[in-house]
Amino acid sequence: MTDNVPASAPDFVQDAASVREATDRLLVSVGKLDDEAVGEPSLLPDWTRGHLLAHVARNADALVNLLTWARTGVRTPMYESAAARDADIAAGADRPLAVHLDDLRSSADRFDAAAAALPPARRQFELEMRNGVLERAARLPFRRLAEVALHRIDLGVGYGIDQLPAAFLDAELAFLTGVKFAGHVDVPAVELRAPDGRRWRTGRTEHTGAVTEDTGDVPYLVVSGSPAELVGWLTGRAKGAALDTRGGPLPAVPPL
Repeated sequence: MTDNVPASAPDFVQDAASVREATDRLLVSVGKLDDEAVGEPSLLPDWTRGHLLAHVARNADALVNLLTWARTGVRTPMYESAAARDADIAAGADRPLAVHLDDLRSSADRFDAAAAALPPARRQFELEMRNGVLERAARLPFRRLAEVALHRIDLGVGYGIDQLPAAFLDAELAFLTGVKFAGHVDVPAVELRAPDGRRWRTGRTEHTGAVTEDTGDVPYLVVSGSPAELVGWLTGRAKGAALDTRGGPLPAVPPL
């Protein structure tokens, strides 16, 4: 029988440090834009770069709310409502570049402070994300890291999925297969394979996450490619044209 291990336990302190580093890199990319470029389309449907930047800033504040909830035990939702979230993004989209940069920096500082203020004993506190998914506070820095890293790609400034750090790609694959799409009814049973022999299973299967033992043929759709290509497909940042499949066509993956 093939054993599977769950997504690796989050490292709260290291992930929070990685968020700061990723934010600094994002700010460098954003700083190369100008006011006109902020109003141009991003790679996300119906959003300009300004919409995207406003979203990244408001996501930091939303995660501050969750970190506050974890620290105090007082229910503090990410957003007042879905409508309020969308309205804040729309209201902030058309601001000048300098205002966006200031907002990104100040919201990142608030996230850093909230993460630093959370006692280790409260990191296992369970709370609710905006989509109703239950999550431990321990994983919030990694969720923020993914927001910053992936949305830097969505800016459309020449930064691609293949430029993401290898450590992030590995952690994101563990999260996507072992948490995000684990048991997802809209994702077929899939085994992902990397060129170095590593394997992950996810979707409509009881065994998800990294595969620690190879038993030969499996009743899964097998998708092979580099970690960057696999993450690009699973996150909707690539169509998967470079991936090889066995057992059926490459399926569509639900949006994150």
